Amino acid sequence: MNRVSFRPCTLQATLGKRRSISTNTARFALPPTILQILARNEVDEKVTVTGWVKSIRKQKRVAFGVLSDGSSPTGLQAVFHEDLGERVKQITNGTSICVRGSIVKSPGSGQDKELLVDEVEILGECDPETYPIQKKTLTPEYLRDYTHLRPRTGAIAAMVRLRSHLMRELNNYFANQGFTYAHTPILTSGDAEGGGEAFRIAPVSPLPSHEFFTHPAYLTVSHQLHLEALSHSLGRVYTLSPCFRAERGVTRRHLAEFWMFEAEWNVIPTTDPRAQTVALCDFVEGAIKGSVGESGIIHGEDVNALWQHREHDSSSEDDRAKAREAVVLAVTSNAAWPKISYSEAVRELLKSNIDWEFPVRWGSPLQTEHEKWLSETLVGGPLFVTDYPAAIKPFYMRANPAMEGEDETTVGCFDLLVPHAGELVGGSVREERLNKLKESMQSKGMDMDGERYGWYGDLRRFGGGPHVGFGLGFERLLGWVGGINNVRECVPMPRWAGKMDL
Repeated sequence: MNRVSFRPCTLQATLGKRRSISTNTARFALPPTILQILARNEVDEKVTVTGWVKSIRKQKRVAFGVLSDGSSPTGLQAVFHEDLGERVKQITNGTSICVRGSIVKSPGSGQDKELLVDEVEILGECDPETYPIQKKTLTPEYLRDYTHLRPRTGAIAAMVRLRSHLMRELNNYFANQGFTYAHTPILTSGDAEGGGEAFRIAPVSPLPSHEFFTHPAYLTVSHQLHLEALSHSLGRVYTLSPCFRAERGVTRRHLAEFWMFEAEWNVIPTTDPRAQTVALCDFVEGAIKGSVGESGIIHGEDVNALWQHREHDSSSEDDRAKAREAVVLAVTSNAAWPKISYSEAVRELLKSNIDWEFPVRWGSPLQTEHEKWLSETLVGGPLFVTDYPAAIKPFYMRANPAMEGEDETTVGCFDLLVPHAGELVGGSVREERLNKLKESMQSKGMDMDGERYGWYGDLRRFGGGPHVGFGLGFERLLGWVGGINNVRECVPMPRWAGKMDL
């Protein structure tokens, strides 16, 4: 019998092999996209492009069309000469076509290259009288009724690409930090936040006498608890996954279905628990600056397109320029983002002498108007607010040692507030002490020894240790970076109370 021997293979060697294989498989590559064509230096290159016509201007002997395949905010100008005949007459805005021709230097202004079309094939006609996506300016409210077509607009297409870019750069950053990406359940038996705003699920045809899972099941509002379980085996884990919240609010900051970037990891013990919160804030700041600023995303074409789209809102050009400059500075500057405690935030709010809609008092949650003032007026940029009262935070946050001037227990946690987006990230030091966790859960009417949360106690009973974590609202990050005012324009197909068309 022939024996097969195996030899160790380093990560570097594996990556090297993958690179060589990719060269050998070039014949399987897809045709270049418009983005790739525009990025090349070659001219007189023969190409085949499929896409949608964004606009077309027809003259007696020639027609000029702008073709988009969704890969770039910049379309490709296609020049159709009269010898192409009747097919050019069929082309209207929205028509899907396949064109073959040569890439040449453009003699006109507005573009460096253009496509001289030799052949054109109509793939899908588009009636200009009924096509909802006209060339004129369309309001976000109008486009929300056509979520299946609105990605053909420049702003929504740029948003979808920016989501892809941000996801890629966050993945790269966390891979370099030694994290493992994990898939966590969407169906869950409990409400991680304890807010009672979860969607309960049931079969379309209800079972006659019992639950499908033998107990109530919900769509998850957070992946934190499952990530904690994985972190007790894998050390550093994260996910980017959908979450669901049955909120009736219809504000510009809320969706029923949204995406959260969440991470959990083990940390080295310290004699100063509050220092863990500071270190956690610093890590989150580094992750955002690394994936948005150092990666170059903040200066990318899609971010430019999104900020230019803000010309249609009610803010002045000067205000828009200042807002964008502030975001660029925040993610590229070496200056650390400031940190203040919840108690300090309350004192600053009281000192402002503003007649708040929601009165400011120690022990009450900070409302949107308070967070807005703290980040936009007091600081003028991102701000970490730390060490909130335990009574207004979830059960899993680690209690801080008592400090002079604090009459009630606070927990090692933070909220990251950013201008115009509000709370962007929330995180905490997790309570690893079994007895303290049990006390915290009992104070909130939860039974750690019961069927629902017994497994969570096991993480402390069987080899638990200090750990931390956070959750970042992906749509809110996108809105802050891209200057998008409403979270419904930060996701391709938004869902909110009373609205889910497809």
